[in-house]
Amino acid sequence: MTVPVFLSDAAGQTGDTIVLDGPEGRHAAAVRRLRPGERIDLTDGAGRVAECTVTAAGKDSLTAEVLRRYEVPPPRPRLVVVQGLPKGDRGELAVEMMTEAGVDVIVPWAASRCVTQWKGDRAAKALARWRGTAREAAKQARRFHLPEVTEQATTAAVGALVSSAALAVVLHEEAAEPLSRLPLPEEPGDIVMIVGPEGGVTDEEIATLRAAGATPALLGPTVLRTSTAGVAAAAVLMSRCGRW
Repeated sequence: MTVPVFLSDAAGQTGDTIVLDGPEGRHAAAVRRLRPGERIDLTDGAGRVAECTVTAAGKDSLTAEVLRRYEVPPPRPRLVVVQGLPKGDRGELAVEMMTEAGVDVIVPWAASRCVTQWKGDRAAKALARWRGTAREAAKQARRFHLPEVTEQATTAAVGALVSSAALAVVLHEEAAEPLSRLPLPEEPGDIVMIVGPEGGVTDEEIATLRAAGATPALLGPTVLRTSTAGVAAAAVLMSRCGRW
């Protein structure tokens, strides 16, 4: 059985024993019902890992003996996905799948044709849901580096991301070049991929992104939902750059 992963800052500290409490400890003890003798991995979400064995289980906490500690380097190149805000709960679905696939940074994008609008309290709640979804999906996928979910970005902010990237791609159904054939950068740096909302990317947005250095690319012969296009494109790029 796959060893479960829990988040704990203590994974990056010293000591032979770790007490896992709070929400993570409650989940491990009360929901997962882990018992003495079972294996768990603890991570601080920044690459530091403590392999442990449970020695005691309380009502809402665990005590674990550290077997060994190690550090996992961050994957390279870093993959940044700019995600146009989808309708309903499809945003969380997109975040979950991209996290499981290994996307490093997810940028919520307030594109012109987004039906969903993040404003005021709604913006804070929606961002918290995206971050919570990424956190839980990362544990499920045994990722020791949690993906970053940034604040909502404007098109101008996305353009700045594009200009600093080693490669930037905007998915577009009218692009001539398929994503699978785009040349990969030889120099180190981020790969930024832009996924539009349900209504697509406007001509003005395409012009802005191209001026910043983005290349339009076709994902494939079929039309994918905005919530699934990101993970499909991420799979193509990670296979090509050697991360998969």
